[in-house]
Amino acid sequence: MIPMGTSSHIFSRRTFLGVAGTGLIVPPMALTSSQAQAGTSATEDTSSVFRFCLNTATIRSHKLSLPDEIDLAARVGYDGIEPWTREIDEFLQRGGKLGELRKRLRDRNLRVESAIGFPTWMVDDDAQRARGFDQMKREMEWIAELGGNRIAAPPAGAYNPPVLDLKRVAERYAQLLEIGQSMGVTPQLEIWGGSANLSRLSEAAFVLVECGHPDACALFDVFHIYRGGSRPEGLRVFNGAALHVFHMNDYPGDPPREKIRDSDRVFPGEGVAPLTQILRILRDIGFHGALSLELFNPQYAKMEVETVARRGLESMREAVKKALSAEMG
Repeated sequence: MIPMGTSSHIFSRRTFLGVAGTGLIVPPMALTSSQAQAGTSATEDTSSVFRFCLNTATIRSHKLSLPDEIDLAARVGYDGIEPWTREIDEFLQRGGKLGELRKRLRDRNLRVESAIGFPTWMVDDDAQRARGFDQMKREMEWIAELGGNRIAAPPAGAYNPPVLDLKRVAERYAQLLEIGQSMGVTPQLEIWGGSANLSRLSEAAFVLVECGHPDACALFDVFHIYRGGSRPEGLRVFNGAALHVFHMNDYPGDPPREKIRDSDRVFPGEGVAPLTQILRILRDIGFHGALSLELFNPQYAKMEVETVARRGLESMREAVKKALSAEMG
């Protein structure tokens, strides 16, 4: 948990009213309207509220090629895939062509919902930050060629102290958004729960608003919301239109929050995360994007890769059904 002692973390009443006008934050009255518009009838398939995506970290221990991961995701029934940029780089290093991947995705009716990379775009060191921007530009070009239009922008390089000035982070994120706008690829501000920087929903909210860019958006995660100490209710202040992808997973009650690790993540529904609450909030704020399964559990490497992929998709669908169908009875 990061101390919130600097003035850059504090919202005044005037700031809040300005924030609400940007569309990034949902004022209290908007929630009722959003709920009415996003409400699901008793006869509607609840799974249609969201799309389902496979983050390739979930099966990385099985060491499939990126084309094979695409085939697997399509065969199992996912709507989209979220590859790691290092996999794209490896594919290119082996002589592959992005046009081939794009055709494969199109032929299998699979969309690239997002991509995961680790450019050091937000750090204070000028040379390191310049390299991070160069890396982000290159990776955004890849995603654009694959037909995608989103990429993660995590606090890579700033996981450890010092704590950065969030106003400067916002300025750098705005620069990143400008570059992305010229390429047709939007960087999504991602929080990491264990990081010294951008570990909480409130910090992400500040950066999204302070950057002053219409494309500002966030990438949140069940595990990271918990690990960073944010309450799920904090999601209610976000406009669903500023969230395009949401990482799905679950976590056990032990180890405790401060000691839990990425490798402790489990399939949705097999832990103690308040998934029903989170999914209902996402629905209420107007989120209609992709739920992307992201797991790092080494135990799943012992399972058949197709079993992992199918079990993950089924667990997400079941979580959505449980969360949204219960209100219809």
